[in-house]
Amino acid sequence: MTIAEAQAEVDNWIKTIGVRYFNELTNMAMLTEEVGEVARIIARRYGEQSEKESDKDKDLGDEMADVLFVLICLANQTNIDLTEALRKNLEKKTKRDKLRHQNNEKLT
Repeated sequence: MTIAEAQAEVDNWIKTIGVRYFNELTNMAMLTEEVGEVARIIARRYGEQSEKESDKDKDLGDEMADVLFVLICLANQTNIDLTEALRKNLEKKTKRDKLRHQNNEKLT
């Protein structure tokens, strides 16, 4: 699935199953909540915190998909073409960081 296809599919899902988009502020709060759920799994599974028994069955991929879903909702609501936004962002990073990371002794 391309990014554009994902944006269209989420839009269709919202309009047929979800009834309507939540407002942008609600979706921003939801995005923050979903990112927190990803952070919790990462901190416990890959970081130094011990994993609680109740967290062991959490699906990291599913939680990441929740983040992506809400991010796509926000993009759709604010008329952002995520394909184009990502393309521009990668160009910016490439121009800005072309030699920065290669010259970083901490990364070699």
